[in-house]
Amino acid sequence: MSLSDFIGDCLTRVRNAQMARHETVRMPYSKIVYSIMTVLAEEGYVQNVESVQNDNGFGELVVGLKYMHGQPVIQHLKRISKPGRRVYSPIKKLSFVSNGLGMTILSTNQGIMTDANARRRGVGGEVVCTVF
Repeated sequence: MSLSDFIGDCLTRVRNAQMARHETVRMPYSKIVYSIMTVLAEEGYVQNVESVQNDNGFGELVVGLKYMHGQPVIQHLKRISKPGRRVYSPIKKLSFVSNGLGMTILSTNQGIMTDANARRRGVGGEVVCTVF
């Protein structure tokens, strides 16, 4: 099975696992997916991210999901830039997610980072997804 959108697949796996109230979710390893999940862990949206090898010898990511009072911490997780339509934004035109309560994850020339880090560094880039 080949995937054309690894990022969209991983975000969908996280959404589906949280709706089913799973403690962890597994997904194929990719550098960019690992970076995105690490940013989510640093910001407190997921518990942890672990890179392991499955039985076939391929890399997998195991992401520990986080719940608060029985509800998923991630209420909204949406892919913005897609393979068919890339969305780029300079930092001055980047809007806040839910009046600053959420965050946008960007792919910049300095790596994957949140919109707050991008504003501090003064860099724009590809808008990967929004999280609330």
